[in-house]
Amino acid sequence: MTKANKSTPAAAEAPILTDEEILKMSDKDYMNPAQQAFFKAKLQALEKELLKNAGETTEHLRETVLVPDPADRATIEEEHALELRTRDRERKLLKKVQQSLIAIDNGDYGWCEETGEPIGIPRLIARPTATLSLEAQQRRELKQKLYGD
Repeated sequence: MTKANKSTPAAAEAPILTDEEILKMSDKDYMNPAQQAFFKAKLQALEKELLKNAGETTEHLRETVLVPDPADRATIEEEHALELRTRDRERKLLKKVQQSLIAIDNGDYGWCEETGEPIGIPRLIARPTATLSLEAQQRRELKQKLYGD
């Protein structure tokens, strides 16, 4: 199956299936409307959670507590730095989630950017923002290891 055989974008009325139901589908059903709806719902839930976390971080950082003890102040600053690093990672993930949602709407979701072949349902369940098949990702990581970024 190649990218040229992909189906139309997910229908809004398609029922949301479970991981098990999606995994049981045959290869010929790859990226059918039900699967697209499944991944769209999964990505939208992840997007909502990431945005909620970002809002909580903003509120938490606004709650500035003046602590006279330098050790306590250092601990608070380190906690803030850790929280900001975590949110930065989540910000990058949010961008990938939003790109994946656009790909679903365009009918490109689930297809490897390099080869045009299916990424695979198990890989997409594990990593819904994947843009490369497992083989293409392994080749890319090997090149990076050998030649650097």
